[in-house]
Amino acid sequence: MDLEAAGRMVREISAGGVVLREMGGVWHIALIEPQKEDLREAKAPAKRGRAVLCLPKGLVDAGEKAESAAVREVFEETGIVAESVTKLVDIRYTYVRSWGDGERVFKIVSFYLMKYLSGEIGAIADEMRIEVKRAVWVPLGDANKQMAYSGERKVVTQAREHVSEYGLTAKRAGAPREKFDA
Repeated sequence: MDLEAAGRMVREISAGGVVLREMGGVWHIALIEPQKEDLREAKAPAKRGRAVLCLPKGLVDAGEKAESAAVREVFEETGIVAESVTKLVDIRYTYVRSWGDGERVFKIVSFYLMKYLSGEIGAIADEMRIEVKRAVWVPLGDANKQMAYSGERKVVTQAREHVSEYGLTAKRAGAPREKFDA
């Protein structure tokens, strides 16, 4: 997409987390199933009858840093507290709102690798139930087969590679931040 065209579109800046937790010697990832009406940006959701699973994410509030927004969104959408380990990637894409104004939107989502700290997955506030149907732990090795969006599957692959190379506590100091289009 050319930058001039993107400049004329509505812009949204979001942030999300790839939260990992080791349980029984197996890495698990926190995923959410959005409410059906919240699948406004879905280009090609999973097969009918299957749950649409994705990473927790949401808009960055005015004055808020993306990393803080990612931690907040993870808590709001999953009920768990996590800490950021490192930034993984920025995903850029466009979509057309299927609600309200039908506006074309240029969106950037910053994803962070996170480590689970506390909380019970799925213990989310009632007001978040309009956005999130449920939150679940999924074995990391099975996540890509169950996730709806190809851009997010790439993020999970990057998280898996980071953990195998650096572990879940090390930050990649000075590592280049890759960018790709979803």
